[in-house]
Amino acid sequence: MEPHYFNVNLNWLTDRKGEISSPELNDKIEIATPPPFPKGIEGIWSPEHLLTAAVNSCFMTTFLAVAENSKLEFMSFDCNAKGKLEQIEGKYLMTEVLLEPTLLIKNEADKDRAERILQKTEAACLIANSIKSKVSIISTIKY
Repeated sequence: MEPHYFNVNLNWLTDRKGEISSPELNDKIEIATPPPFPKGIEGIWSPEHLLTAAVNSCFMTTFLAVAENSKLEFMSFDCNAKGKLEQIEGKYLMTEVLLEPTLLIKNEADKDRAERILQKTEAACLIANSIKSKVSIISTIKY
C-alpha cells in the first residue's frame, strides 16, 4: 500500500485556544488546553479528547469493516471511551484508553462470534496499534 497523508492545520486564536482544520474536510474544531492544566478551558475539545476520540472512532470503523467481512448481523453499536491522563516521572502521559463497546446483535447464537469479532477489531485497530498508551476493552453484547 502506498503511504497516505492526512493534513491538519492549526491556527492559534487567543489565550489557550486554537482551531484545527483540514483542506480535506469541511468542519473546523476549536481546541484548547484542558481544565487539569493551568489556564485550561472547560467545554472545548482538547488534544487529550482528540486522542481518545481517535482511538474510539478507529475502533468503530475497524469493527464495521470486520463485522461486514464476517457477515455479522447487528442492530446497533455504541462505544464509550475514557482516556487516562497521568504524570509519570515528571511527564504527562495518556497512559490508557478504556473502550466500552455495546453491541446489539440480531441472534443470540452469534454471541460468541460477535465477541471474537470485537477481539479481532481490537487487534486490527490501527490507531490503537500506533500509540504507546494501553488500550483496554470491556465489551457488552446484547441480543
